[in-house]
Amino acid sequence: MASTVINSYALPAKKLSIKKKQTPNTNLSLLHLCTHLYEAKQIHALMIKTSQISDSYSAGRIAEFYAISDHGSLKCAEKVLNSVQEPSSFLWNTVIRGNIIKQNLINSILLYNQMISKSVEPDHFTFTFLLKACTELPAPDVGKQLHCQISKLGLEFNPYVRNKLIHLYSISGSIADAQKLFDKSTELGIVTWNSMLEAYADCKDRESLHKLFHEMPYRDVVSWNTVIGFYVQVGEFKEAVEMFRQMQEKGQLANRVTLISVLSAVAHLGALAQGSWLHSYIDKNHINLDENLGSALINMYAKCGCLDGAIQAFEKTSKKSVDTWNSMISGFAANGQSLKAIGLFTKMESSRVQPNAITFSCVLNACSHGGLVEEGVKYFRKMSEIYKIKPDIAHYGCMVDLFSRAALFDRAEDIIRTMPMKPDKVMWKALLGACRNHRNFEVGERAGLKLIELAPDDHASYVLLSNIYAIAEKWEGVHRVRKMMWERGIRKIPGCSSIELDGVVHEFIVGDITHSGKKEIYEMLDEMGGKLKLAGYKPDTEQVLLDIEDEEVKKNSLTHHSEKLAIAFGFISTSPKTTIRVVKNLRVCSDCHSVMKHLSKIYERDIIVRDSNRFHHFSEGTCSCMDYW
Repeated sequence: MASTVINSYALPAKKLSIKKKQTPNTNLSLLHLCTHLYEAKQIHALMIKTSQISDSYSAGRIAEFYAISDHGSLKCAEKVLNSVQEPSSFLWNTVIRGNIIKQNLINSILLYNQMISKSVEPDHFTFTFLLKACTELPAPDVGKQLHCQISKLGLEFNPYVRNKLIHLYSISGSIADAQKLFDKSTELGIVTWNSMLEAYADCKDRESLHKLFHEMPYRDVVSWNTVIGFYVQVGEFKEAVEMFRQMQEKGQLANRVTLISVLSAVAHLGALAQGSWLHSYIDKNHINLDENLGSALINMYAKCGCLDGAIQAFEKTSKKSVDTWNSMISGFAANGQSLKAIGLFTKMESSRVQPNAITFSCVLNACSHGGLVEEGVKYFRKMSEIYKIKPDIAHYGCMVDLFSRAALFDRAEDIIRTMPMKPDKVMWKALLGACRNHRNFEVGERAGLKLIELAPDDHASYVLLSNIYAIAEKWEGVHRVRKMMWERGIRKIPGCSSIELDGVVHEFIVGDITHSGKKEIYEMLDEMGGKLKLAGYKPDTEQVLLDIEDEEVKKNSLTHHSEKLAIAFGFISTSPKTTIRVVKNLRVCSDCHSVMKHLSKIYERDIIVRDSNRFHHFSEGTCSCMDYW
């Protein structure tokens, strides 16, 4: 794109006038009824026969159909443009706009070059379309050249052009230039305020974003969506939900964009009550579940571990796109329902919805978590042989995970050796984690060293390799890895678990003593410990501070893991039989997994835990993962 330069032809002194020739309107009326390209071509032929095509307005309308209609043809639109002796700026703008809609962005700029070389003066519509093309490419250098010509024509402060310029400069990182345009504006409409707000959001300038938002004389739904979207983008999901609450208090109605952003935040938090409220809001306001909103709702329920809600949302979605199917298949896979995920994929095929690369990632992931090795191999082949989808690194990663979980390490390493791209850290981590679970020290050490080489700043790389050495009682290796962590300034991220009660999300870290109910929580932990002991539970201290000799210290460390604190808080804060839902930022350790199976039986409670890798549904002493995790 850098080589595309706008011609520096002198711009004409005044606009060309459109000759309004008296012609029958019949052909143009018929044009509105066209549903196929061949029908438009028949009308076009009639316009040529009656010389109506020489009328600039009529030519513009047939070109508009060709350029913008779903049934049109850009090639035909350009033929109309080239056939008119003196095409108007409207005709040029129409063909330029059509190229942008059809994503022929570079061609739209080349058409502009032709336009000014023929001495046709562009107007604010021309530059609005072209600046959009420069934003989407992106091509900031071309945008700057356009800005110069905009200034020459005195269009810099046209609100539409100015807003597009602010957006172009913001996404290209030239926030100072965007600020200059904003500060020089004499009339600041809501669109201009929103454009500057979006500029700060794009550049992740939190302070300026907040300042401008509070300075705005009035806000519309776009203003709120920009700030909510910013919080979701930077991972501050609680703040996004809080901003939505404020939006409701101010009486601003949400739109689909708002709801999709907030559902995403709720999904990350695992805040089912808030998600259910949003679903009720959608129903109460009679908002149709289209493919985008439906997918967001399915994803929210699935990530909150509520498959019944996800299925209901899936069935109510009016038009199911491939993304809608993907969300439901992924939801089944993550929640340990591998066979249902595969069954839904079969139903998707019979519905004649074309699967894409993401679909197969979801299906392969389902096979991996369900231990369905041969099925995974079948779908991996089907992807390329039947659907002609070339496997990418994510698909190869699923196959490595599939074989590793099944302890088929030779096949996993064979995939890594023979695939057409270099393995990434996700792949090595999957292999290393499986080696730890299956006690394959030789392959685990190789994978661990490779992982540290690829991801030197990821604490999990060091922790996993350290565990491999510790299980093998290679204490020299353990100390070497920990020394490496210390020298590189790598710190293990503390476990953090959250639980939502009455719409409020409570967070706990390992050994947390900051919660207002800490006394009752630790009393509940003691009660849980006593009942676990009677049930025959024995702490799994193998992977906790493995080089510490004092077993009592290890046991105390395990007792205070964040998910156990969250569950204890859930027990004392809810009535019997209520399902406990916990979200953890790291993988659940083997001891906590064992404890939760016992607790679900002892207290007759369903416990749902979402860790960094998948869901675990504990019920009556068993887990949905079938201990295959």
